[in-house]
Amino acid sequence: MYQGSLSIIIPAYNEERGLDLALGRLMPVAREKRYEVIVIDDGSTDKTAAVAARHGARVVAHPGNKGYGAALKTGIRSASHELILMMDSDGQHDPSMINALLREMDRYDMVVAARRKMVGFRAPGKKLLSMVANFLCGVKIPDLNSGLRVFRKSAIKSFLHFCPNGFSFTTTITLAYLREGYSVKYVPIDVEKRIGRASTVAFLRDGYGAFMLIVRVIVLFNPLKVFIPAALVLFTLGCAFTIYGIIAFHKVPNTGVLTILSGILLFFMGILADQISAIRRERRFD
Repeated sequence: MYQGSLSIIIPAYNEERGLDLALGRLMPVAREKRYEVIVIDDGSTDKTAAVAARHGARVVAHPGNKGYGAALKTGIRSASHELILMMDSDGQHDPSMINALLREMDRYDMVVAARRKMVGFRAPGKKLLSMVANFLCGVKIPDLNSGLRVFRKSAIKSFLHFCPNGFSFTTTITLAYLREGYSVKYVPIDVEKRIGRASTVAFLRDGYGAFMLIVRVIVLFNPLKVFIPAALVLFTLGCAFTIYGIIAFHKVPNTGVLTILSGILLFFMGILADQISAIRRERRFD
């Protein structure tokens, strides 16, 4: 089990009720283990910062609401220790799970608490996004956007520049770690019902944003996963149109030719994008 120091970062926006419960359970453990606890108050208009200070957590405040991802970036940059654990402020995460996650950090680059069951009207959407991410990454991802995970500051800092400031931070970092060959471990957990205000994640708006984010991240790390299937579909459709035109009308249809050419152009665009992606990654990690 990992024996070093730990920084725990908790992004919070108008979460005075949930945060009070979360810190009430977390701070006794943190004091015993001498963990650093940082609450990032993301422009809250309630007593979030006061609740955090009362429990003895270190408070880093944003002057206005910047977003979940921006709060996490601030927390990561403010952390004093190499090992960082992030958790939600709504009381869903049990601090007793921390040891289970830390136990795996000797062998893995990131350990994620994967929820055994997702409930609510967003569950089907999250399932669909996970299926898309599984296909594009080539591996099974039990929980794409879990808010409870442990990682090393030195590793995650190289990805912060393209992580979004919104809720999709966790989705991005999951895909980035997997595509760059980092070892990720999933530990199954049960989560409790959130306390306080309702979630601000909108299914249609944020679901579409998360889907586009998955595509953009994969295009950055493995463009051929996106371009090659699309090129093959166009090329196949073009051949089908052409064969049908020859058989039915005894001539080569313009639609078939254009579709075949579109597939070929998309294929070479994918090859070019793959080379550009490789150059960008080499420069970032040099």
